[in-house]
Amino acid sequence: MSEQSLDVDYLSGWIGQGETVEDVVSASQAQRLAATLDIQDLDLGVGAPLPAFWHWIYFTTAAPASDLGPDGHPLTGDFYPPVALPRRMWAGGRLESGKPLAIGDVARRDSRIKAVSVKEGRSGSLCFVVVRHEFYVGDELRVAEEHDIVYRQEADPSIAPSEPPMAPTEADWSQTITTDPVTLFRYSALTFNSHRIHYDRPYCIEVENYDGLVIHGPLTTTWLLDFVRRQVPDAKINHFSFRAISPLFDTNPVTIAGKFEDGKIDLWAANHQGHLAMQATATLA
Repeated sequence: MSEQSLDVDYLSGWIGQGETVEDVVSASQAQRLAATLDIQDLDLGVGAPLPAFWHWIYFTTAAPASDLGPDGHPLTGDFYPPVALPRRMWAGGRLESGKPLAIGDVARRDSRIKAVSVKEGRSGSLCFVVVRHEFYVGDELRVAEEHDIVYRQEADPSIAPSEPPMAPTEADWSQTITTDPVTLFRYSALTFNSHRIHYDRPYCIEVENYDGLVIHGPLTTTWLLDFVRRQVPDAKINHFSFRAISPLFDTNPVTIAGKFEDGKIDLWAANHQGHLAMQATATLA
């Protein structure tokens, strides 16, 4: 690893870099996600609003196979800075929604690097990259999202992962979700995500030192937002923030839960032992 590759001044030169991707918000793609999530009560015909966070099944970048690294991720991420740390994961994000995208819209996503920082953690060097995505139909901004990415060093099996905090125990509602490799495969296909941690069990265990296949952070986020839709059908969310705390695996059930708190809904996902995996807040309009 070169010193330059983790020089924050050097990497900050990518701030402001970006790309624009256009796509059609097709009904067929949304219907496939509904089938993957086993959701059968949504109108997904032309003109229907696209549920929150479903935009991640569109605007995908098709990296050639020759550009992929050993973990299945692209070696270079188009406009992303050249961080020379091999592991890339979601750390969290923030979502602002006005008028939602709708099925049938011809839309575009404008993406820009907003911030870069380098820190030292328990397991070594960490690089955080914040990307801002704005989704437009014509000149009208519909959805804005900031996406936090963390780059990490290779897994060291001699360093035991720290135990995550326990999830809250007081919830207004909760649900247990049992997932499997088929669900993770289908979600990876819909988002064109070739990261091996979601489908290659030997790689997960032997290389990444995980307990099983890793559940996608965006999938967990989608579960939480659909959970709000079902519990509070008339709620309009104008801001949603989330932070990944610890990974979830396909080997055990996941609990998602929520609690009303002063005009907002506190949400979380926990593993089978009650450890916090993701915490989120939905602010209602």
